[in-house]
Amino acid sequence: MKVEIRIQKEAAVPYAVLYASEITPDVQRAAALLEGEGGDKLLGEREERLFVLRPEEVYMVRVENEKCLLCTRDSQYLSGKRLYELEAVLGSGFLRINKSTLVNLQQLDYVEPSLGGLMLLVLKNGARDHISRKYLPAFKQYLGL
Repeated sequence: MKVEIRIQKEAAVPYAVLYASEITPDVQRAAALLEGEGGDKLLGEREERLFVLRPEEVYMVRVENEKCLLCTRDSQYLSGKRLYELEAVLGSGFLRINKSTLVNLQQLDYVEPSLGGLMLLVLKNGARDHISRKYLPAFKQYLGL
């Protein structure tokens, strides 16, 4: 990656622009570094634009077609990170409910029993997913059951 730094006396706050032919993991890491991402912000891509998201904005993280989607109240963003990396970044406010989904526990609306010993979890934005039996004990512990 080529880097060019220009000094401008009138620039009160440092400002960076990245030029790239496509958004790659290297470009996302560079943007995260420049943005000062210290675990409290996430980068999500939508319509070839990068958006900085706060963890509390994310309702659910889901893997679809081998890509991680950050689901907010109204939108979905692609993440360059893997699910286990996002799980580490997002921390204890998020819980894995199956092998491909993390949920923000603050956005939980209700849970109902489903077929085969599973439970259906519904978030405040209407997003739904099943809690698999493997992850059910941790979820019950969170609820205090």
